[in-house]
Amino acid sequence: MTKPVVAIVGRPNVGKSTLFNRIAGRSIAIVEDLPGTTRDRVYQDVAWQDRVFVLVDTGGLEISTDDDIGKMVRAQVEIAIAEADVIVFLVDVTDSVTIPDKEIAEVLRRSDKQVLLVVNKCDNWSRRDHLAEFYELSVGEPVAISAHHAIGTTDLLDAVTAMLPSGEEQPEQLADKMKVAIVGRPNVGKSMLLNSILGEDRSIVSDVAGTTRDAIDTIVEYEGEQVVLIDTGGIRRRGRIDRGIEKYSVLRAIRAIDRADIAILVLDVTDPLAAQDMHIAGYVHDALKGMVVVVNKWDLAIELDIEAPHLTQVIAAKLKFFPDVSIIYTSALNGEGVTDVLKYSKKVFEERNKRFTTPQVNKVIKEALITHSPRTVKGRRLNVLYATQSEVNPPTFVLFVNDSNLLHFSYKRYLENKLRDAFGFKGTPLNLIFKNRGEK
Repeated sequence: MTKPVVAIVGRPNVGKSTLFNRIAGRSIAIVEDLPGTTRDRVYQDVAWQDRVFVLVDTGGLEISTDDDIGKMVRAQVEIAIAEADVIVFLVDVTDSVTIPDKEIAEVLRRSDKQVLLVVNKCDNWSRRDHLAEFYELSVGEPVAISAHHAIGTTDLLDAVTAMLPSGEEQPEQLADKMKVAIVGRPNVGKSMLLNSILGEDRSIVSDVAGTTRDAIDTIVEYEGEQVVLIDTGGIRRRGRIDRGIEKYSVLRAIRAIDRADIAILVLDVTDPLAAQDMHIAGYVHDALKGMVVVVNKWDLAIELDIEAPHLTQVIAAKLKFFPDVSIIYTSALNGEGVTDVLKYSKKVFEERNKRFTTPQVNKVIKEALITHSPRTVKGRRLNVLYATQSEVNPPTFVLFVNDSNLLHFSYKRYLENKLRDAFGFKGTPLNLIFKNRGEK
């Protein structure tokens, strides 16, 4: 199911980052924040009122600027607007309505998106008296908040969740097929890689509408089975927004990853694992999807004096939060290594669909407890009563314990590693759920 995207948009210095940090860091549940993943994200999965959405911070938007930095920021914000389901348009009550606010309002009206007008820095009643001025922007009823003092943020989140679209399910004809998303930064060769895959003696079965906006998924035959290749912004179509670069290209990857079983993270051999690559890899892990890393443009390796074993070590070290991920080398330009992309994707898919009996799982957990006992917390120790595998794709294990509050994240990682040692699960995260005795 695809998570909706909520983007915070506004001119510089109205408090966008303060609001982002307020929502992402307090008063709500952070869905996942795993040790080892990159921290400087401009997006965060958050939950409110049983809804989960992706919150996105953006740079200050200046419509009329002509300087290079301003144009780059504008391109990034355009991507955020294009990919968002709901836009939080943030303005500053202390400045009243400004010309830049009016210009942004005009852009948002043309976007035909759900827009929530939010007036920041309403710290007292005298400032709230100026709220009516912002009806001039003609983008709906203004909501008064103070991001710095956490005033009105609950009402803001209630309004946002009320505007979110209903969850998008996978189309029925795609439900039982392996779904592969090719993701990565712009200009790493995603489009050429896809075209090369489709040209490697694969028969295209059909093109079907995806749930991602304007996406067309391609169903291909591979080793007698049908595989769905999921579109991201740069794969099959090009438009004005696709020229935007840097951080907000991740939004298209997010939508594709949510719908996929396996993400193919395409890296550029000339600049492997840049910050944005780490953002995407972190999201794949947080979303509990399988991953294969493809280092593209390998035809340049000799010229760059790069050797695969060394680069593999470097990439694996940076992606240590994603254990046993496969790293393959391709040149979409000349077809080198392209046949390995679906080959390794299928291997990861098979790993994700492994299922083991409750006695098998309990044996591994029991041996792990004997080998290394959990630490005591105020005289009490975690005790695992029994464990079972409840789901596949992703592999999900439920462990019933005496008190889940006694679990330390390092011990959770230890138990996960023991399950991997016993059962494999190469290239995919595991979902370990700890429940108290008697909990459904």
